[in-house]
Amino acid sequence: MEQVAPADEAGFSAVIKAAQAGRQPLFVCGHGTKAGMLRPVHAMRAISTRGHTGITLHSPKELVISARAGTPLPEVEAKLAASGQHLIAEPPDLSALLGAGVQTLGGVVATNLSGPRRVAWGAMRDHVIGIRAVNGAGEILHSGGRVLKNVTGLDLCKLLTGSHGTLAVITEITLKVLPAPEAVGTVVVRGVNAARGVAVLSAALGSPFSVSAACWLPRFDGGPAALARIEEFAPSVAYRTGRLRDDLAAFGPAEILDDPASRAIWREVRDAVPLAAGWDDAIWRVSVRPSAGAGVLGAVERAFGAAGFLDWGGGLVWIAGPATEAAHGAVMAAAQAGQGTWTLLRAPDALREAVAVIPPEPPALARIGARVKAAFDPSGILNPGRLHGEV
Repeated sequence: MEQVAPADEAGFSAVIKAAQAGRQPLFVCGHGTKAGMLRPVHAMRAISTRGHTGITLHSPKELVISARAGTPLPEVEAKLAASGQHLIAEPPDLSALLGAGVQTLGGVVATNLSGPRRVAWGAMRDHVIGIRAVNGAGEILHSGGRVLKNVTGLDLCKLLTGSHGTLAVITEITLKVLPAPEAVGTVVVRGVNAARGVAVLSAALGSPFSVSAACWLPRFDGGPAALARIEEFAPSVAYRTGRLRDDLAAFGPAEILDDPASRAIWREVRDAVPLAAGWDDAIWRVSVRPSAGAGVLGAVERAFGAAGFLDWGGGLVWIAGPATEAAHGAVMAAAQAGQGTWTLLRAPDALREAVAVIPPEPPALARIGARVKAAFDPSGILNPGRLHGEV
């Protein structure tokens, strides 16, 4: 596939206008690390943000950072770390699942990827306060601003975050950031199954100790365990983890992981390392109310022997299993029974083209979505078929 990588917005506009005039589909990407997600895009040409890089603003006192979409995410994280700050949404590095490569800031925003902290602090889209993009007609758009309180233009930030490049090519993002925690501690309750684990996580998240992440793992040092994370100043973490351990002891043996061990395990949870899936497997993410998470995981375990774990207090179910339509059907059925949604995160192209990779939209919502798509990308040239298989 031919790839063009413009260095500025004028370049993106020119490429898109030429593609629109010739009705030529474009595969929108950064470094291509998310190409294995959702449905394959059939296009002869790719438009990449890899040439449009650089941090354009970092104001530590104002808690904001702006960077061009092609900026490697590690570069953004390093810049923030130098000032004792971090990205709130804790975006995962899914290279172990999707293939090696350095993801870009635009990639994680376009896919709305969020890590364990999402249960307490919200998704990536909740922290995007400004965005610039070029739509499918080659028009340069901007929304929001570079300060936390702004009313500049229409709020396109939430619309474009998670749109997977189907509405516009994101060119620059401004994010709200926060100080990074001085210390991290984790309370572990061992020997609890998934249903009991969700009860542990619910109690932890409902406590007054400001838990920032909560997951259940089927194999943690040899057995199942529920884990709840606390982040803050070191004395506060020591006090709150101690109190939380005492409160959760009613569920089973509880202990505290120190800072290095906590950071290591939550990095693995963030990046879905506990799945330990083979390259021939499919990977799904199911989002449900936390109380339904254990039921979803149990259903797919019975259906095809799935491997999986729970994050977001039980509200995010990670699932690995055979890349078959039967397994995908079981995941869909389990998600629907739990009144949740699913995403086919990874599978061979044949399966990704044959099934619904995300739930079909209700007719009324689909009509609105079609009108939005027509307004942003009137010729349908940006990542056609990525979400719903439209042509």
